[in-house]
Amino acid sequence: MSANDVRKNFVFKKDVANHLKEIAKRENKSMTKVVEELVEKKYSEVSKEEKLKAVHAFFEGTKGMFESGMSIQSIKANRDV
Repeated sequence: MSANDVRKNFVFKKDVANHLKEIAKRENKSMTKVVEELVEKKYSEVSKEEKLKAVHAFFEGTKGMFESGMSIQSIKANRDV
């Protein structure tokens, strides 16, 4: 264990524990490594969903602010300086 490691105890159903053991054996990894990878994969998916929600919220908040067909150049040309 390194300084960045944290010990956690989990209780799995017997079938799930057997599945984890089988996956680890097939992939030649420790059960800890299999769980770490699954958690990181799921966290990545959640993080992407949150970012997409933020982008959608931004665009919903800007609806009606720009006329159809406006370009950055026309906005710059028409702004008050």
